[in-house]
Amino acid sequence: MTRGVQSELGTGHGWFEHLSERDRDFLGPLARRAGVAESAVRRDPAALAHVLTHPATFDAMFGRPDDDTLVATSPFLTFAVIVHRGWSELRSARHVDEWIGVRQRLPLLSAGDLRDFLAAPHRRLFLTELLASYTRVASGATWVATRRGWRRRRFNELDPVRLASLLEVVPDEQRPGVYRRLGDLALLLTGVFPDHTERHGLGLLERGRLARMSGLDVDEREGPLLGSAPTGAVGLLEQLGPRWYRLASGARRWPSAGAAGTTSVVVEVADRFSVARRTLNHLTDRYLFTRRASWFGEPRA
Repeated sequence: MTRGVQSELGTGHGWFEHLSERDRDFLGPLARRAGVAESAVRRDPAALAHVLTHPATFDAMFGRPDDDTLVATSPFLTFAVIVHRGWSELRSARHVDEWIGVRQRLPLLSAGDLRDFLAAPHRRLFLTELLASYTRVASGATWVATRRGWRRRRFNELDPVRLASLLEVVPDEQRPGVYRRLGDLALLLTGVFPDHTERHGLGLLERGRLARMSGLDVDEREGPLLGSAPTGAVGLLEQLGPRWYRLASGARRWPSAGAAGTTSVVVEVADRFSVARRTLNHLTDRYLFTRRASWFGEPRA
C-alpha cells in the first residue's frame, strides 16, 4: 500500500475499539482479496480502511439472499462497510440526489462536499458510531419534583422533546451528554428519516419546548425557527442540531464515544451539519432504506 493511500485513509485507532472478534474473523479472508495481510486488519487502521472500502467486502456482507452475515457481525461493522462503500462510490460520482421534501429528490451535478466530508477518517468514524449507537435505543422514566409533588416523566432517545426534557432534571455535569445525544438525534432524524420527520413534524408547543430547553431567547423562539418555514421539521432540526452539538462541546469526552467523540470532531460536525445530514440522506437512499425500521426502530418525531 502506498504512502499516499495510507495518508488518505488515516491512522487513527478508534475503529478497533468497536470491532468484535467475529468482525475480525469476517474481515480476515477479505483482506487477502483486497491485497493486504490478514493480520493487518487487526492492528493497522489504514489496512482496515482499505478492506472496508473494497467491493468484495460489501458483496460478502450484503450480496447474500439471507441475513446470516449481518447476524454474525456487529452493527458497527455493518455501518462501517456502508459508510466506506458510500465514500468509495462518491469519489467517482458525477451527481447525487438531493432531498428537498417528502418523496422528493432533485439530482445535483456535484458530489464534492459529500465526498470531502467522507474523505476524513474521523468523520467516517463519527457517522459509523452514530448509526451503530441507535441500534440499541434507550428509553425509560425518571421522577421529577414539581410544585404538585413528584411526577413520573418518560424519555425516549428517538423522541427529541422527551429526550430534551432530561435537561430539566439532570445535574449540570450531565447536560453536555444530553446535548450531544440531541445533536445525534437531530442528525439521525434529518439524515436517515427525513420523510418521516417532515411528514409528522413537530407541533408549535413542541417547537416552543425544544427552543426553551435549548436556551434560545424570546426573540429567537418567536422568530423564523418557530414560524411556518417551508423546510418544516427537517429545517427546524437542522437549525437545532448544530446548536446542540456546540452546547455539548463543553465536555471533553463522552463515555464509550470512541475517537469520534472528542470535542473537536463534534464542533466540526456542527459546522458541517447540513453536509453531514445530506451525506446520511445519500447513504440511506442507497443502502439503508429497506432495513431502517429493523435496525433503528420507529422514530417519534
